[in-house]
Amino acid sequence: MSEPFDPHSVPVRPAATVMLVRDHPLNGLEVFMLQRTMSAVFAKGMYVFPGGRVDAADDTSELQSVCDDLTDERASAILGVASGGLAYWIAAIRECFEEAGVMLARPVDSRHPLRFDDELLAERFAHARHHVHDASLSLVELCLREQLRLITDTMHYVSHWITPVGEPRRFDTRFFLAQMPEGQEPLHDDRETINSLWVTPESALERSASGELVMLPPTTRNLEFLAPHATTESALEAARALGTPKAILPQLRVDAEGKVIGVAMPGDADYRD
Repeated sequence: MSEPFDPHSVPVRPAATVMLVRDHPLNGLEVFMLQRTMSAVFAKGMYVFPGGRVDAADDTSELQSVCDDLTDERASAILGVASGGLAYWIAAIRECFEEAGVMLARPVDSRHPLRFDDELLAERFAHARHHVHDASLSLVELCLREQLRLITDTMHYVSHWITPVGEPRRFDTRFFLAQMPEGQEPLHDDRETINSLWVTPESALERSASGELVMLPPTTRNLEFLAPHATTESALEAARALGTPKAILPQLRVDAEGKVIGVAMPGDADYRD
């Protein structure tokens, strides 16, 4: 049985998530998803997009200097925060590399995203992935060593979700959309994530409704955003046109004994304004 706690004392931690999308020749638009380990303290066993907490190390001038065409001032304005906005883009890129092995970056001498066609290069980045994860190698050190720039300019902010009051862990999460780089192949890390798949948004929603893929409401809502789009470019164009999304704060539904029985969303009859 969990210990009682003051729900209003739970810190709300910043987090960032990225939806990687690609065009499949038969299926059309597909999105990459990961299954979290069953031992995770948050969202265990659920299917998610690559992402995690924004760390202090994500908000440094050194990292900002290797970001493509997006300043902290501009990023903060897009997110509607005073400062530190670019750290969300950087955290999403770092988490995507750690959890999925996908590096959203380009060589400094190229306008095209990094490719892992070369076996030795792929092996070197596979090792780097684990070193970034265990913090023995920083993301900026990797960028400087490999002469990379983070392609923050092609990642688009699409939604903002805050974990309901009453949960033992709460996150203020920004969701981003990015095209999967050609010449790279994502794969779960077998530590924090235990399975992965490419899936159409429609199929993911159907499998969620049937209980085959367990997801949190922010995941399904973002899949619903992707579902009308047949191509990556269509989804990216819609994302570019969004502006600053309104923050969504679900509320826990509880019974007379205080047991959580569901989640109320803005617009629901029992949602308290």
